[in-house]
Amino acid sequence: MSRAADTGSGEGRRAGEAQEPRPAPQWLLDSLRPVIRGLSRALWRISYRGVENIPAGGGLIIAANHQTYVDPFWVGSRVDRPVRYLAWSEAFGWPLVGKALEWLGAWPIVLDRGNPTAHRRSLQWLRAGGAVMIFPEGQRAYADGEFARFKAGAVRLALEAGVPVLPVTIRGGQRVWPRGQRLPRLTRVEIVFHPARRPAPLPGEDTRHCVQRETEALAAVIKSAL
Repeated sequence: MSRAADTGSGEGRRAGEAQEPRPAPQWLLDSLRPVIRGLSRALWRISYRGVENIPAGGGLIIAANHQTYVDPFWVGSRVDRPVRYLAWSEAFGWPLVGKALEWLGAWPIVLDRGNPTAHRRSLQWLRAGGAVMIFPEGQRAYADGEFARFKAGAVRLALEAGVPVLPVTIRGGQRVWPRGQRLPRLTRVEIVFHPARRPAPLPGEDTRHCVQRETEALAAVIKSAL
């Protein structure tokens, strides 16, 4: 999820981070996927490429560039399995948005700080065969679509859990609802699912260099389809 004005206290952030999410029943979330796809086709003429690259099972991190508030819905609507999300803790206090995040099963993270609770939940979910969606930029793009520097958390989590990363490119979203724009526009969007990657160190490579190299490679794959 994206940054916004800081509207909460330090105590609120800590409470939000510790609170256990209460997602909607999975059958309800599953039933919403075709509805979201239909609305997205009608509003943004959305199209999908590489859907065959989405693994059907096993632990998985879904990593995408971040252009709009709608990104999790666009991407998640084509992933036919339970997905959890990492979202900015402050957003859980916003009217409607916070409740929607909770229903989706999102876990709050505090940006620019360690997040032991979200990390623990993510590891447990991944090791049990679940999927976690992460936006490594940590913020939405501006209208020019310029990438922010990718944070290393997605790759680091994949290495620790021993799961692959599914790179996803969102094209056109920066024209729909970039940072600094109040309401979305109606323009074409494309979602590209790339082949999954399993991060692993090269012979003699330490973990730090592996994480840096794999994070740069992940960003390059996602950027290649823009």
